[in-house]
Amino acid sequence: MPDTAPAIADGFLHRTRRSLGEVWREMAQRLAWREAEEGQDLAAQMRACLDGRGGEVSARARAARLAAAYRDLPPAERIAFLRSLAGFDADPGAVEAAIAGWNAAGDAPARAAALVRLRRALDAPRVRLLQQFAAIPDGVKLLVGLREELLRAAEGDPLLRALEADLKSLLAAWFDVGFLELRRIDWNSPAALLEKLIRYEAVHRIESWEDLKNRLDSDRRCYAFFHPRMPEEPLIFVEVALTQGLADSVQALLDPEAEVMDPARADTAIFYSINNCQRGLDGIAFGNFLIKRVVEELGREFPNIRRFATLSPVPGFRRWLDQRLEAGDAALLTAEESAALRAAAGAAPEVSGLAALSLLLERRGGPAAWPKAVEPVLLRLCARWLAVEAGRDGKRAADPVAHFHLSNGARIERINWRADTSEKGLRESAGLMVNYLYDPAFIEDNHEAYAGEGRRATSSAVRRLLKA
Repeated sequence: MPDTAPAIADGFLHRTRRSLGEVWREMAQRLAWREAEEGQDLAAQMRACLDGRGGEVSARARAARLAAAYRDLPPAERIAFLRSLAGFDADPGAVEAAIAGWNAAGDAPARAAALVRLRRALDAPRVRLLQQFAAIPDGVKLLVGLREELLRAAEGDPLLRALEADLKSLLAAWFDVGFLELRRIDWNSPAALLEKLIRYEAVHRIESWEDLKNRLDSDRRCYAFFHPRMPEEPLIFVEVALTQGLADSVQALLDPEAEVMDPARADTAIFYSINNCQRGLDGIAFGNFLIKRVVEELGREFPNIRRFATLSPVPGFRRWLDQRLEAGDAALLTAEESAALRAAAGAAPEVSGLAALSLLLERRGGPAAWPKAVEPVLLRLCARWLAVEAGRDGKRAADPVAHFHLSNGARIERINWRADTSEKGLRESAGLMVNYLYDPAFIEDNHEAYAGEGRRATSSAVRRLLKA
């Protein structure tokens, strides 16, 4: 006889959540009518929430009303709402008094007490209002969307930047990896979730339902992190192909006509697409934990898999290369490379190697139309871009995808020619892609070397390219 207890419990929880939501909505509607009668503006309603007039339940109901008002506002008016909210900052007079108390404290107990008062004085009232938003149905999801709005609007606005920083701190605590649930997504997952997978895929566009079904076949896996307060919304997901050996072409990997592999024969797991789904959670890192958790899951399910690697784009390579060519960087090419490129382009001896390379790269058809002389040059320059070129801090990798994987303890394993011949792949990376290898025995060492000293783990093949 089947066990009906889980179904009964799920039904009870669903009815309870629905009932609570109806209660909040009803209370919010009653308060909305009352406050509309009183002629309160948004700032006054925010102040009423913070004053706690009528008790905690009434304050949260007012927060529900404010949340509903925010959702109903057109984009331009939402900025005014956020500025009103940002205006509820710490009281300068209270902060100055608390600092004076700290300065006047004569011994350790007095300083400890003064520090407590200073911390309280520094707490902005707006943070309490954000916490009240989090307590209403769908409140956490609202705050994630609110931060997305702030990230777009806060540039050049110190008050909005301060509000965004407060909200980011709250979300970072609420979305700690310890609170997240790892779930596998397959073809039997709810249709609404599969539709979101299609919408959020930004690395390799999902063209159709058949394309999605192919990516969820028996030799594929897809995993996502979810938060208990946003159970229907994936936060980040990764797509994995089970293969024999390192994959070197994303078109071959996603070919719907390719034979489905028996997972028992696979020796490699290829992470070929990682997507952050919630813009409002930018800067809150859990992608590295996702990869490590998925490596553990795959290791348990498929003991035959010995290698875990990516097939990753190189989104900044072509832009960097074009900038160096336009700047006339004489050190970009060796004399031998310049001569080979001039010959391949049929250019006169007085034409520079840089100009010859620019002419060849402009040929339609991409790598298929480029002469053989282009391949070793681009492979070497791509190795330099990944393993040598640094960002503004002079230490971290300039390429954002390389920085992500190196931060997580991966090694730059192999650079693949004609690996992504899509329009986007040619525009961003001249068709090149990279295998980053996650070797469990060296992940921590690689992470420490990169985070502490900026040293980037590279394979012997990549080091040979750098010396070419």
